[in-house]
Amino acid sequence: MKGSVMTDMPYAAGFACLVGRPNAGKSTLTNALVGQKVAITSSKPQTTRHTIRGIVTTDQYQLVLVDTPGLHKPRTLLGERLNDVVRETLLEVDVIGFCLPADQRIGPGDSFIARELAELQQAKRRPVVAIATKTDRVDRQRLAEHLIAIDQLGSWDAIVPCSAVDGTQVDEVAGVLASYLPSSPGPLYPAGVLTDEPEAVMIAELVREAALEGVRDELPHSLAVVVEEMLPREGRPEGKPLLDVRVNVFVERSSQKAIIIGRGGARLREVGTTARQGIEALLGQRVHLDLHVKIAKDWQRDPKQLQRLGF
Repeated sequence: MKGSVMTDMPYAAGFACLVGRPNAGKSTLTNALVGQKVAITSSKPQTTRHTIRGIVTTDQYQLVLVDTPGLHKPRTLLGERLNDVVRETLLEVDVIGFCLPADQRIGPGDSFIARELAELQQAKRRPVVAIATKTDRVDRQRLAEHLIAIDQLGSWDAIVPCSAVDGTQVDEVAGVLASYLPSSPGPLYPAGVLTDEPEAVMIAELVREAALEGVRDELPHSLAVVVEEMLPREGRPEGKPLLDVRVNVFVERSSQKAIIIGRGGARLREVGTTARQGIEALLGQRVHLDLHVKIAKDWQRDPKQLQRLGF
């Protein structure tokens, strides 16, 4: 891989985690590193709920990326659980990438994460690489100021600017993260594997992403997607399989249900088409997607419902 800093080294394999405040470009960077869409990306902050692993395999290393929800000051029980997931993940990885978008000034959210990481660096020596994301959105002067601000924010093992959108320095990010991985007799996952997420989880994420596209801000936190069943359609001709996928989309209020369904069901049909195309690309076969929108009142604050919906 070009830009790799690991030549003439023994094979290395391990886990890296990208952290950053919501919408810092973590999922987009994961996808760029893996070279295929694995994590869901959305212009809405706070959309990644599952620890999705993207896997980068080269001749010299295998970097397993764990993409966590954004660390933030929690307002709900769900928010607290998401932060716990992040902290647990940070203790288990070999290297941490701290994403700080170049098109936004460093703010209280970044300082909050920097403090958490400083504690972690002291408690369990974990290398932290600061990554200036979204460099395609700023000029050189602004980028230089951003890099100085990052340097002053904490004590980082390395600072790397990159743009996941135009591919600038993405290989460099992979190489720098990989340089902190432990040596290994070989890859941890078979070559060609891009993620170890079960298919149902990835299908749910694709439906969630399609449902979030272009809707108002109150929806992201209130949306949960559960794949009820996936069954091959019986009696299909040889070589033309069809998979029936039944999915429930849960919202908290009837007003949100109306937003998802849209006038005369138009929006839900659009969501279904977009999600189905993504699912077919993921599974490599034709899919019949059956979407149902249901109300689970105030599920984000109800421990029983959180458990039922997989949190």
